[in-house]
Amino acid sequence: MKKAMLSQPMAGKTQEEIVATREKAIDALKAQGYEIVNTLFTDEWYSKESMAARGVVQIPLCFLAKSLENMSLCHAAYFCKGWENARGCRIEHEAAKAYGLEIIYEE
Repeated sequence: MKKAMLSQPMAGKTQEEIVATREKAIDALKAQGYEIVNTLFTDEWYSKESMAARGVVQIPLCFLAKSLENMSLCHAAYFCKGWENARGCRIEHEAAKAYGLEIIYEE
């Protein structure tokens, strides 16, 4: 089965908005036959306290690094509306292009 990841802007969004956008994107990808690779890291390892204890200084960069690692498992990347205004999403987009992933945009 083909795998896909989501690239989703989160800054300035409520948790409800993030979840709603994510669920819509997951439904769209599943309808196209994709299995979703998680790029929303919410376990304790990624809490602010845990990252501080590990010495992480650039928390957004830590999340981006993990997202790019998970991109290596994917055939496609799905970009939610507004991706072009989010620094991490733009970097993910460039990586997806450079490494030949299928790029899907939210309609």
